[in-house]
Amino acid sequence: MTTSHPLAIGLIGTGRMGSFHAETLARRLPGVRLGALADPAPGAPQRLGDRLGCPTTHTDAADLLADPQLDAVVIATPARTHADLVEAAAQAGKAVYCEKPMAIDLADADRAITAAEKAGVPLQVGFNRRYDTAFRAAHDKIAAGCIGTPQLLRSLTRDPGLADPSRIPPWTIFLETLIHDFDALRHLNPGAEPVEVFAMADALVRPDFKDQGLLDTAVVTIRFDNGALATAEANFQAVYGYDVRGEVFGSGGMLTMGDIRRTHLTAYGPDGITAEATTYDQDLFQDAYIAELADFADTVRTGRTPYATGQDARAALTIALAAIRSVTTGAPVRIDEVR
Repeated sequence: MTTSHPLAIGLIGTGRMGSFHAETLARRLPGVRLGALADPAPGAPQRLGDRLGCPTTHTDAADLLADPQLDAVVIATPARTHADLVEAAAQAGKAVYCEKPMAIDLADADRAITAAEKAGVPLQVGFNRRYDTAFRAAHDKIAAGCIGTPQLLRSLTRDPGLADPSRIPPWTIFLETLIHDFDALRHLNPGAEPVEVFAMADALVRPDFKDQGLLDTAVVTIRFDNGALATAEANFQAVYGYDVRGEVFGSGGMLTMGDIRRTHLTAYGPDGITAEATTYDQDLFQDAYIAELADFADTVRTGRTPYATGQDARAALTIALAAIRSVTTGAPVRIDEVR
């Protein structure tokens, strides 16, 4: 699509992440306007629309997708609704940005990808770490051979608090949390693909919810086809803040990414050394969240391939499904066995 008028982008899902994306579309991106909002919760889209100056709101996503004035759509609904909405948006001729995970099984992932391909519209998935300054610089250095051949990789996500475990669907730690780490590890090992996965997980934060399917702590090891070994780990309650880091060790050096400190200020006093920590994802990754939507807008304008594609989402999902099977069986799982 080549257009000189402001891109009109609709947003489906006005919850925590959707509200942030809506504000980005309305206020932070030149040449973009927030064209419409949709959410089935009574009053939710109208309240957000009033705050952001967007008068067009719907309680049915289908009404938003039928709007011929919209060039594209951002999907920020619960994970299990994503694939259907991607398919519907593509069939409506809209360019699609979908929050992760794009789907929770491979059949749905393939259905979403096929719909976008048939419609000839871009499909971008919200792997925000690709847009973080440090993670992107690390990828570029690795791709340029600055640390030789990657041999050991590590990615971790430790959320700041587990508020209500009863609301967490089974396998969330793999499908919605570690999915970021799985994509990051692929991205930081350019040209390589995973071949085998072994995972362990338990309910260590809230063991009283384990019999309801909660897993709040996990470690996953991944073997890549270039010989590199990787680990991904997650925990739902880091008492000190929101902790996201990465590390790549190669034959010629090492790169590290991520810093929990809110600023570079370190205080030295009678109680020791202290620093303020980041406790919220929208603080730690604010610039990355904005950059990924800016990139989506550019993708819509130019028609180029998104930086994080539906195929990338499928690849990360395959690792997640292999990890789930590994936890279930207690054995390593080959990627080519995942269907």
